[in-house]
Amino acid sequence: MSRMPMPAVPYASTAVRPSWADLPADLRAAISARLGSQVVWATTAGGGFTRGFAAVVDTADGQRVFVKAASLSTQRHLTDWYAREVAVTAALPATVPAARPRWTLTAAGHYVICLDAIEGNMPDLPWRPAELDATLAAWAVAADALREPPKELVAVGLPWLSDLVRSDLSWWREITAGREAMPQAPPWVEKQLDDLVALEAALPGYVHTDAATHCDLRLDNVIIDTAGAAHLCDWTWVCFGPAWWDTASLLLTAYASGLDADALFAAHPTAQDAPPEGLDAALAALGGYMLTRAEAGPTGASPHLVSHQRWTGEVALAWLASRRGWA
Repeated sequence: MSRMPMPAVPYASTAVRPSWADLPADLRAAISARLGSQVVWATTAGGGFTRGFAAVVDTADGQRVFVKAASLSTQRHLTDWYAREVAVTAALPATVPAARPRWTLTAAGHYVICLDAIEGNMPDLPWRPAELDATLAAWAVAADALREPPKELVAVGLPWLSDLVRSDLSWWREITAGREAMPQAPPWVEKQLDDLVALEAALPGYVHTDAATHCDLRLDNVIIDTAGAAHLCDWTWVCFGPAWWDTASLLLTAYASGLDADALFAAHPTAQDAPPEGLDAALAALGGYMLTRAEAGPTGASPHLVSHQRWTGEVALAWLASRRGWA
């Protein structure tokens, strides 16, 4: 299979964040005090699209942890996300390969969370087969553990993916109805609008389940440790939904890498629960959502978010077109 062009900005370089030195002095002092040792080095995370502080922090007494921080006054949405990430991650089954929270802190007008640091790297694009295999294996373990989510996780309060896709991923319907402008899209899209609307409309029924899923599984939410095992990050958006949804989302970058994403999807344990047109419906909805959001222009997040959205939407539609014989 042919490889698609890779993103203009690598996933490991999309973040625009404050460094440790940019944080207020009293906040730095409070974090060091909570750690019980002076922070001597901080390596800012290069991936992600928010503007919150995120770094692997080293202390004088040899601790290494991962710290996130955001302003309670100007970044309230981030502080809410971080608080939810801690609550969700603490409630995950023990077998889920994810960093666990250590503590939280409110100081100097900021909310801070501390998690285990994972020694390793974000996967590169195009995917290395060994790293993709490790990621798919880790996801299979996590998905199996979440098939019957524990009561502690349910108690956090999980949205239903079926509701989310019905309200937020129905852009082809909006375009067809004239309530949204047609985004920049491949030439075949206008000919297949009715099919795209039908696939998108079927998706809520395909993803309604009592199982839980990550709901934001992408290459930049994966860390490959020094032993070659994968760990899954950023569990903020866990919802009731089928694991095959995240398998499809993850494999977008595999398709762009020139790998046989259809075979990888079909072979994954999570695909056993996927309806025959589930993958196509997911690709149609993701493609419409990403291209439409890219068309809306920059937000207060990373300036690289728009190009990421456009690239992701193009990949989703390219994979769909290949599967349906539309291109």
